Order: sequence, then structure tokens, then C-alpha cells
Amino acid sequence: MNTFSTNRRDFLRQAGGGLGALALASLLADQAVAAGSKVIHSQAAKKPHHAPQAKSVIWLFMDGGPSHIDLFDPKPALTKYAGKPLPASFKKPQTAMGVTANTPLLASTRKFKQHGDCGLWVSDLYPAIAQHADELCLLQGCQSEGLTHVNAVCQMNTCSQIAGRPSLGAWAMYGLGSENADLPGFVVLTDYSTDPPGGNQNWNSGFMPATYQGTRLATGKTPILYAEPPPGVSDPQQRGKIDFINGLSRRFAQKRTGEDRLDAHIASYELAFRMQSSAPEVADFSRESAETLAMYGFGNETTQRNARNCLLARRLVERGVRFVQLYMGSGTQWDAHANLDSNHEANCAETDQPIAALLADLKRRGLLDSTLVVWGGEFGRTPMSESGNGRDHNPYGFTCFMAGGGVKPGFRFGGTDEIGLWATSGHAHVRDLHATILHLLGANEEALTFLHDGRDERATFIGGHVLKDIIA
Repeated sequence: MNTFSTNRRDFLRQAGGGLGALALASLLADQAVAAGSKVIHSQAAKKPHHAPQAKSVIWLFMDGGPSHIDLFDPKPALTKYAGKPLPASFKKPQTAMGVTANTPLLASTRKFKQHGDCGLWVSDLYPAIAQHADELCLLQGCQSEGLTHVNAVCQMNTCSQIAGRPSLGAWAMYGLGSENADLPGFVVLTDYSTDPPGGNQNWNSGFMPATYQGTRLATGKTPILYAEPPPGVSDPQQRGKIDFINGLSRRFAQKRTGEDRLDAHIASYELAFRMQSSAPEVADFSRESAETLAMYGFGNETTQRNARNCLLARRLVERGVRFVQLYMGSGTQWDAHANLDSNHEANCAETDQPIAALLADLKRRGLLDSTLVVWGGEFGRTPMSESGNGRDHNPYGFTCFMAGGGVKPGFRFGGTDEIGLWATSGHAHVRDLHATILHLLGANEEALTFLHDGRDERATFIGGHVLKDIIA
């Protein structure tokens, strides 16, 4: 009997040296710089399917579900019907709390005004953002299916209510890569240390290689921990240690085909080594002017968390990072089942100035045209009341906005019925939002596929449509 017989799978595995070896060879290609070669890294920028209108995305995620009818979508009819049950002419929705479909309608107490040359309506909760109305593209017919926070946040990030699929940021990295080899291409920032509903499932890479998942940075003044080597440890010493560890990982990977966590392990060590020179600089605000810091809201206890994250987001995209997601409200939550006014006043006070500053700063630096800013939560809120002065979850019709990055400025797309319950025009499902964002980045969502379990998977799961009406 031939003791050296092997099957086809073992032959291919041994001949290829394993995925870890391939990843390592790519990741260590920066050593070729000395020879004048171009650096190739695991997240290297890739050729887009078509000419992009945006290079980067900054997604401002309002954790908990902001009320569109108290922020951007005024409904005078709510005042008319306030205290009365939902009129019979409206289809009753299924609601998260189960009883709110039968509770009285609740009028908004907010004061709305039209702003900018475009005349977009914005409430008194967002006075600073209102000053940028001519940059905003309001999508007022947004829709999803998730009724609970975990499901809805997961769907807004992955197009599926069930965890396990890649996030939009991961798809962007897989299809387009990043222009900066020394920083993570997909970065996640939270204003508080609290996890958003569902935790890291919202920025993971699902069935794709783990190297495409988001990198969550720490909160506070030191978002990138351990960016400097320990005292007395030289670069050559660290390089040798990393090469040794990655060599062990490569040998381990040769015996375990299809184990992408080993590739991510190798990639993380390499990226961490490169970040020791780049990370301290990107998180160092000492060269920012006093005027810039004040504009974002530094020095103000209410705004400083989001001020820091918004400024860091600008600095990241300025350096070629592809996708930055900021969770706003992870500590205070926009989830206003009761006391909506006080809840939204607190959340808007924390976010209004930093977001407005981000828009202004991107524009004055010439970055807004190449950066797509996205604002929104996992759903809106119902016109029916809860606890007398709050609102339940509403995935049937709500508002998001985009700015820069190739969308029409000062533009309103879609709408809801006269009480803000159901989307009636310009329907923009979560899948359509994802398809449109990828399109603006230069990726054709239909062509951007990943083979998984014999099926060519797409970012939008079962298909989305590009919202061509909002593209400039």
C-alpha cells in the first residue's frame, strides 16, 4: 500500500501553501518598497466597476430610532387628529409594543421652519444642521421590516434581520478596498462604550474573510490603544516578533484550509505594526486650530464625545479610509417610548453641533464632494402615542438624509402619508440605500458578488435598486 497517497483536496492545500501563506505573502509585500515596488496589502484599493462619485462614506447612525415627524417631516394633520384613534382610512400596522396601533395619535410639540434656498423643513431640535439644508438630500420614504432594535439595526447594516451576513462596510472593503495601507479601511466609532443593539454583528464580515470586518476604536481621548511600542523595544525587534508569530500562523493554516480567522490574525498583526507610525498622528488633534475644535464642540461636556468622533472621522477619510461609521446615542438612546421631547432634546443637543461642524469642515476642505455622509437610525417612530408622551417604533415610513458624495443637494425625495405612518412615495428600502451607497462608491451591486455555499451572494441579499432620482 502506498503510504504517500493523497486526495485532491490535500494536494491542492499542500501545493498552495494554505490561505495563510497567500495572505502573508501579500501582507509582507511592503518589504518590496526598498526595491521600488508598489506595496500590495490585504485591503488594497481595487478598480471600481464605474467612475465613483464618492471615495469614502461617513455613516452617522442614530442608535434607537429618531422620530422623523419631530425632526424633518412635519405633519399638521397630527394636531388635527391628536388624542383620537388612528382613522379607519389608515391601515393598522403591527407595532413593537403590540398595543400602540390602537392608542391615540400624538401631535408634535416642535416648531418647524423652512431652511435654505431649497426650503427643506427642519424642526427646532436641529438648528445647526438646519443651516446646512442646502447640502442635505432628505429621503422621506425610507422603509425596513425590523420591529425590534436588534433586528432592525442588523437589517440597516446588513440588509437582513438575522445576524451572520456581511455589513455594508465589509462589502465596500471587499469590493473596493482602502487607499491607506496603514489604517483600517473600515472604522467604527461609538460615543459611549455601550454596544449598540446586536454588538459587533453590525460591522462584521459574515461569511466573507474576517479581514474585511470593521475595526472598532475605543471611546475617549485615546481611541487607538497601545499605538506605541513598549519602552526599550525597537522596530527590528517588533518586526522579528511579528514575523515569527505570523510564521506560526502560516504553518497552522496549512493544516486547516478555509480558516479565514488565521488570515485575519496575520493581517491584524501586520496592520498593528504599520499603525504604530500612522495611528498616533491621525488621532492627534494638537494641530487642529482652536476655531476648528470649538466649531465641533470640544470643551463642552454635552457635545465632546461626538465632537471627537466627528473630527476623527474627517481625519480618517482625509487619509483615505473607505468607510467610517459613528454610532450616536449608544448611551442615551433615541428610543423615546416615553417623554419624547426630553429624550430628543438630549440626543439632539449631543449631535447637532458636531454633525453640522462635520458638514462644514468637509465642505471647506473640499472633501464633501468625495465623501458621502449618511444620517439615520434603524427606523422612525409612530404617530400613535405610547405612555401618553412617547412614540413606538415605525419601520414603515421614516427619514434618512445624505449629503455630499454625488447626491442632489437641497433635495427632498419621497414622503409619508398625512400623519407620517406609511411611506407613500419615493420608497427607499434599506436594500435600496445600500445599493445606492455602493453605486456612489463606484461598485455595481449586482456585479459585486461573493460565492458562499454555492450561491453568489450580494450585498442587498435579495436585491436592491439604485435610487437614481437622488443622484446629482
